[in-house]
Amino acid sequence: MTIDAKHARAVYEQADMLYSEQQVESVLDRMADEITSQLAESDPIILCIMNGGLIVTGKLLPRLDFPLRVDYLHATRYHGATSAGELSWIKRNHQELKGENVLIIDDILDEGITLQAIADFCYEMEAARVLSAVVVEKMHQRSNGFKADFVGLQVEDRYVFGYGMDYKGYLRNAPGIFAVSAEHE
Repeated sequence: MTIDAKHARAVYEQADMLYSEQQVESVLDRMADEITSQLAESDPIILCIMNGGLIVTGKLLPRLDFPLRVDYLHATRYHGATSAGELSWIKRNHQELKGENVLIIDDILDEGITLQAIADFCYEMEAARVLSAVVVEKMHQRSNGFKADFVGLQVEDRYVFGYGMDYKGYLRNAPGIFAVSAEHE
């Protein structure tokens, strides 16, 4: 279902704020410290997962005060919907991953299928080490058992938006992490 800006505003106004902008920014500071302690000496490639990882990556990069390279890829299961479908590879990364340390940055770890597929892809490209970072992890069992190496916040299994996560293509820019009200799920 396609929505417009008026509908998106109504969703935003009726949503539950789970974490404020200040809380998310504080968590990004902690995540950056954790990432720095593991990767500062490894000359990593940061792999931003579009579109959701754009804001998280943009917020984390200035906090990572060490030499690194940045690339991106675009893989999705949502296609602007609120439920997942088949994984689509829209754009693959440019940089060679063979022998490299890779940090995948995405907005959310939900079922883990997309992140697992991207991590597997990196290893297929012969990356030496692959780590992942997400600003939000949904609290539920994942059938594939995938776990992110760096996790910012945990949320209940609700549809969330903000800090890169969208609601039908809108609200990625929301200043905090919000849960969609039952009326709009």
